Amino acid sequence: MVLLLFLLVVAIAAVVQRNMLAVVLLFGVYSLLSAALFTSLKAVDVAMTEAAVGVGISTVLMLGTLSLTTQRTNQPPRRAVLPLLVVLATGSALVYGTTDMPAFGDPAAPIHHHVAPEYLVRSIPETTIPNVVTSVLASYRGFDTLGETCVVFTAGLGVLILLGSRRREEQDERDQPGEEVVVR
Repeated sequence: MVLLLFLLVVAIAAVVQRNMLAVVLLFGVYSLLSAALFTSLKAVDVAMTEAAVGVGISTVLMLGTLSLTTQRTNQPPRRAVLPLLVVLATGSALVYGTTDMPAFGDPAAPIHHHVAPEYLVRSIPETTIPNVVTSVLASYRGFDTLGETCVVFTAGLGVLILLGSRRREEQDERDQPGEEVVVR
């Protein structure tokens, strides 16, 4: 509950902040808190991904983008009610959906009676990887993990290409001579 409270405080701070550097840093803190939350929920693989992508790569890409743009927004904050209502409705639906879920760690939960026993029994003989979680992520879900890696790489590459094309346009503008005005 403490981590969720911290997440809420950081999210509100990021929304009301006008300094873009502070917003980028708050998003990095939000990702770090999310990774801590995933760790406390015993989802260490998700926590490591969040730490690497959310805290690491995303923050670096946003800081790089920020170095090429302005660090402060000049527009006054808008008070839009519709997006707030959409967020509240979606959040309420998600919270309502969790009321039907089994309790955290419940051994009678359906997940513990279908796929998990098969992985525990067959993963080491089939993959020869001594860690069941690693065997699931690297072997059984290897193509899925490769696909996620390709998506993150492609997104980063796209940002770099966009930033590089902007620099080329600015350089071309500086290299072109201006029109000469002849006065008679």
